[in-house]
Amino acid sequence: MTLPAPSPRRTVSRFTVLGALVALTGCGGGETKVMSLAELSGRSLTFALADVDDAETPDAQGAHRVTVSYSVADGPCSRFADDVTATLNGQPMTLVPGGASDVGGRSEACENSRVYFNFDPAAWGREPVEDLVVQLQDATSTVRLVVQNAKAKRKFTFQGEGTPDKLRVGQSYDFLWEPSSEVPGPVEALLLREGGRAPGELPVTQDGNKVTVSIPAATPQANHTLTLGADLTGAVTECTGVASCTGAIFHSQDFVLSVVP
Repeated sequence: MTLPAPSPRRTVSRFTVLGALVALTGCGGGETKVMSLAELSGRSLTFALADVDDAETPDAQGAHRVTVSYSVADGPCSRFADDVTATLNGQPMTLVPGGASDVGGRSEACENSRVYFNFDPAAWGREPVEDLVVQLQDATSTVRLVVQNAKAKRKFTFQGEGTPDKLRVGQSYDFLWEPSSEVPGPVEALLLREGGRAPGELPVTQDGNKVTVSIPAATPQANHTLTLGADLTGAVTECTGVASCTGAIFHSQDFVLSVVP
């Protein structure tokens, strides 16, 4: 799987964690074992919902993706059997069988058995908020993961007077995280000047899902990209067929703007 190339302006730390799906740990000397879902039932599942609205590469592969990954255990690397199928809210997911890998030049590395789904952000934006239901099946077993109200298009919405494409030095601006029922955080804000090499972190205050970003008086008057990003823990309401289920949701969003006097 190819993930979006990290942008120097983006708060990539959380997105990198969410996308880190290859574990370079014990792999039984490079041995791979085809395993049924029943044989994988003692392992944990980690889910990640990445929702990255990047102004520079809006359609980057993996930018809008739900991934569910099995943990790597001591012993042989797992590989899905050929009859494993997976769906997200009834739609087919892509399977990555897993197994021994030479990622990073290490022959003993294990690539996680996992599934993923690339969602259409425009479609999710039109559709109602729903539980995210992932189901894996083979000939004898079913694994089911339900994350409460996770199927939603997240966004930061500009509030107050003016527009988000023109911000003034020395002033503060409000944004709302949506869906409004969620409280992410902490929210981080980065500002990268056009042609610049390193983004600057802006002061941020947060009250629930309301975020206030301040533009320091010393900010250069020029074109910039403002990136707001945050994550939140997904609320698992059902986890069957595995030992445990945990995961997170990450959203970042770019605003191309001018900083003016």
